[in-house]
Amino acid sequence: MLDDRKTAILSAVVQEYIATALPVGSTHIASAPGVRVSSATVRNEMAVLEQEGYLVQPHTSAGRIPTDKGYRFFVDHLGAPGLMDASTQATIGDFFRSAHGRLEEMLHHTSDLLARMTNYAAVVVGPRAGGVEVRSAQLVGLSATMATVVVVFGNGSVESEPIPLPEGIGDAQLGAASAHLARQLTGRALSTVPTLAPSGDDGVDRLCEAALAAVRNRSTDEHVYMGGTSAMASAFDAVEIVRDVLRTLEQQIVVVSLIGDLVERGMSVAIGVEHGVEPLAACSVIVAPILVDGQQRGSVGVLGPTRMNYPQAMATVEVVSDQLGRRLEDN
Repeated sequence: MLDDRKTAILSAVVQEYIATALPVGSTHIASAPGVRVSSATVRNEMAVLEQEGYLVQPHTSAGRIPTDKGYRFFVDHLGAPGLMDASTQATIGDFFRSAHGRLEEMLHHTSDLLARMTNYAAVVVGPRAGGVEVRSAQLVGLSATMATVVVVFGNGSVESEPIPLPEGIGDAQLGAASAHLARQLTGRALSTVPTLAPSGDDGVDRLCEAALAAVRNRSTDEHVYMGGTSAMASAFDAVEIVRDVLRTLEQQIVVVSLIGDLVERGMSVAIGVEHGVEPLAACSVIVAPILVDGQQRGSVGVLGPTRMNYPQAMATVEVVSDQLGRRLEDN
């Protein structure tokens, strides 16, 4: 455990490096609030912090920069996320008050909002539809051989899947199948419908079972929305790091697994190698669950360089996840 002076010096170094991206020298830190000691004392304390792995000196004549361990200590001793200014709070509040339309559009716009608020890559993982009550279901003919099943869920999401029409199915049977499917699914979650009750018409039953299988497979997919990935290109000096980060962000399954793993482990902040994704070792991730009626129904997160503004990013993720959860409850 660091004493109060070392804690104050480390905090000052982290905050200065976050702000400037330049190695921090002892002279600057000596006059920082909460430090107020001589430059010589600061140099001695920074040398100790370096020996203990909280700081590193990139060049012999340069100042020092935080290590992942230094950032971790800083985050763990913040006590609480930073305070969000009134204009930012108003922007987020206005966004969710005016958010209408399909759930997919709202989640996509939420990822863009979070990216703009933080200047980092933002990820929103929406709820799976399988556990949500069906609001309406219907079958619509596309041609003599194809139809599409459209299901609207209680959270505002819409799933549609094309299905082949069995040979000999006419408009009358298609209409009967649509009505039967609606009666069987409306007001129920797909996860609670293992099979459909028979209608008395084999052709209608085959069509309804095919429709249920198609939409059930789609409803188990994660809805993933990412915004601000281009901002990551300017976050690092090394081209190799930028290339690795952008290539990894393109692999959405990796990002979703990372976010899900952190939430399951109860972590809200993973710094550098802590998250275990080697190509993103130069990045930190901040996540928060989306809670709807006390149940987790997705996640919100940002990914940025380890030199990210943790207090501001943590506060923004927290507010956005809370507002999104309330908006989903309203639906």
